[in-house]
Amino acid sequence: MPLIRALLPYLQTLGIGLAPVVLAHQSRVALGDDIGETLKARAVAILIGERPGLSSPDSLGVYLTWQPHRQRLESERNCISNIRPEGLSHDAAAFKLAWLLEQAFLRRLTGVGLKDESDNPALHGKIKPLPPLK
Repeated sequence: MPLIRALLPYLQTLGIGLAPVVLAHQSRVALGDDIGETLKARAVAILIGERPGLSSPDSLGVYLTWQPHRQRLESERNCISNIRPEGLSHDAAAFKLAWLLEQAFLRRLTGVGLKDESDNPALHGKIKPLPPLK
């Protein structure tokens, strides 16, 4: 998958590993909370394709949640949407997700408390290794 290929170098720089990949047919964002809680993940990113019949059926969305658990609210997630050839490129989406992951690990939160500032030209491509987490 092009987005994952573009994301892997950023994850390596950050020192973030991938848990087992789960493929689910006709799933919802909250599945990431169930999986993340079960795996005791610090963060989970769930990639969801658009439903057929919408204006961009080839579009992909990514939902990022810090410390996922079954009681998480939608407002506690960050969303990257419109990932597709005529929208946000895979490379741009990978940087945006890496930046949000970096900030989620540093600030220990996602959602409305984590404003996406990855479009700032001064930040473009700049991801630093995370300090050791306790």
